[in-house]
Amino acid sequence: MPLWEVWGKRGLLLHGPPGTGKTHTVRYLMGRLPGSTVVVLTGSAMRFVAKAATLARRLQPSVVVVEDVDLIAEDRSHHMGGGPLLFSLLDAMDGVGGDADVTFLLTTNRASQLEKALADRPGRVDLAVEIPLPDAAGRAALLELYSRGLNVTADLAPVVEATEGVTASFVKELLRRATLRAITARPEDPQVTIVDADLAEALAEMKDARGALTRSLLGSSDQERREPG
Repeated sequence: MPLWEVWGKRGLLLHGPPGTGKTHTVRYLMGRLPGSTVVVLTGSAMRFVAKAATLARRLQPSVVVVEDVDLIAEDRSHHMGGGPLLFSLLDAMDGVGGDADVTFLLTTNRASQLEKALADRPGRVDLAVEIPLPDAAGRAALLELYSRGLNVTADLAPVVEATEGVTASFVKELLRRATLRAITARPEDPQVTIVDADLAEALAEMKDARGALTRSLLGSSDQERREPG
């Protein structure tokens, strides 16, 4: 059965803040499609989008993954004209035959800024899926996931509450810093036990005003709750 019949779509867009797991979602989907050709374009490789589409048609069933598509498909109302990469992408998506087993899977951090010709025209992207910031249950699951193999005795419930508005990447980095803090604070502990103070200090460090760039890079929301005072 063609991939587009499995998914019901020919063009899928995954969107959400940086660090929410779009790339992990792509990897998961690819793992669920054994026997399919996957062509991944990111960064400077995006200039090969036309060749990638041709290759995908020859090796179908196939999926063409274009990560951070907003880098080449930003709304032309913000700039004069349109870049050649944008036109190459549009031509590639339009050029796939109606019976071709080729699906385009796009990701972006800025869905609102995407070129309307790409986002609104049927037959190009006809399904947009938001990968949102994790809710409380999601943050609890992430803390459990990233603490596997670690000796954590700290109460994680306050951490779940204090990390509202952060991404999966933020939670992973929090556990990494707490581990380093535990090693530094108690070098004599062979078990590297992570206690409440380790997580509290790591969280305070990451939420400090001086760590604004780090929070931005990790995808922490501007609406993140801050400690009073």
